[in-house]
Amino acid sequence: MQQTIGITTVDVNDEGYLTDPGQWTPELAHQIAQAQGFELTDKHFEVLHYLRDRYAEGTPLTIRRIGKSGLVTIKEFYDLFPGGPLKVSSKIAGIPKPASCV
Repeated sequence: MQQTIGITTVDVNDEGYLTDPGQWTPELAHQIAQAQGFELTDKHFEVLHYLRDRYAEGTPLTIRRIGKSGLVTIKEFYDLFPGGPLKVSSKIAGIPKPASCV
């Protein structure tokens, strides 16, 4: 299915995750974050790029792995992406919902 986010129409699944990570742009990330109720900072983008890079490598994503990445602590990750940090950050990063998220 398609969804219009801001002025961009993208392909998403029934949970709103992009089905084509190639459609992701930083502007789209800002629009998704605004819909989630917060503004993105440079630190958010560091995490988003980390997630996208790990996804491209085929590395399974977990909160623990992100906490050990050296980018952010687990507490900081929760503070950056309230309401389910891995689930929310994956959606904003334009990658599928990780298998570790329910």
